[in-house]
Amino acid sequence: MVGIGSVGTRCLIVLLTGRDTRDPLLLQLKEAGRSVLEDHRPPLRLDAEVAVHRGGRRVVTGQRLMQAAGDLFLGRTAGPAGRHFHGRRLRDPKGSVDVDSLTPAGLRGYAKLCGRARARTHARTGDRLAVAGYLGSAGTFAEAVADVAATYADRTAADHADLLAAIGTGRITAARRV
Repeated sequence: MVGIGSVGTRCLIVLLTGRDTRDPLLLQLKEAGRSVLEDHRPPLRLDAEVAVHRGGRRVVTGQRLMQAAGDLFLGRTAGPAGRHFHGRRLRDPKGSVDVDSLTPAGLRGYAKLCGRARARTHARTGDRLAVAGYLGSAGTFAEAVADVAATYADRTAADHADLLAAIGTGRITAARRV
């Protein structure tokens, strides 16, 4: 699965087997396009190796910064026509959650865990002392985050009400999942 940031780029799946066909390894190679930031910073002087792997290197470096437990297969390469790729294990065998089967309390708990994981990811990429210095101790940052969260919750509730109204008038068809 790829996100909307990958639309229009190449994505390859590689199937490798170990001792036999019951020991599969799926790798994903995704094209790494230009960063949206490239147009807003001075040009870099790149040595030959960095120039060849620039897009893949940026993605892999970011992934390594954010991951608490790294992917052994995370890497980068250059392909035909100067395309940059990054690769990783396609599915981590650690397991996943069937979100459709969660109760409301289970979904809240799962969302809380996802939020903590995302916060940890962001925390790993910054200097905690520098961030703390910017945030200060007055509580204004916490208030700003709470305001954004409340506004977002209001928008979500309004969007849900609009969706229900559209279903009610027949403008949108919906089916209950069993």
